Amino acid sequence: MAINTIMSLIEHKEFMEFLRLGVVYVHLVACCVAIGLVLTSDIAMVRDMLKRKALTDHDHAHMESLQRNVVWALIVLWITGMAIMGIDYLDKGMQYFMNPKLQAKIIMVVMLTYNGVLLHRLVLPALQKAGSLLNLGFSARMMALFCGSLSAVSWMYAVMLGVGRPLAWKYSLSELLMAYPVLIALGFATMVVLTQYAKRQETESAPQQLAVAH
Repeated sequence: MAINTIMSLIEHKEFMEFLRLGVVYVHLVACCVAIGLVLTSDIAMVRDMLKRKALTDHDHAHMESLQRNVVWALIVLWITGMAIMGIDYLDKGMQYFMNPKLQAKIIMVVMLTYNGVLLHRLVLPALQKAGSLLNLGFSARMMALFCGSLSAVSWMYAVMLGVGRPLAWKYSLSELLMAYPVLIALGFATMVVLTQYAKRQETESAPQQLAVAH
């Protein structure tokens, strides 16, 4: 009887390990898909801005498809992340939630979700209406640049926390997040400089284009 009980516990533990492995795999795939979509979109937007290329109907459709895919990736991340936490809670108890690295990852996902709502409801509609990032008003352009910087930094930071197993229990939550606002500020400042450069190039080339037209 005792041997059967021990064997069932071993089998149960092995099952939970394989279940966790499968959930982590799906979690990582969703994260990789989202990061790939976000980074390629950001790079393309910066390239088009520097080339002063206006958005076409194809670009609008691509942005809407991109947004839907990122939303689905976030939903999968929430579901699989909660499943992983549930499995680990069953194994480690409430102490598991005291891990600063886990708390930092939760903060990253919350920030990405909130930022996704801002992008979907404010930034993307304004960008589609204006036709170009440079055509946005100052406040709308700053909002777009900040949300873009927050998105890129948060995704990369979340990946760093996800693969950084040695960080668990070694640093406090404030220490883990110390570089986060600094990187957002640097990303935002970089995008402001790029947009100002593109705006100045557009202004300088306007009289030349007008002279050629005449």
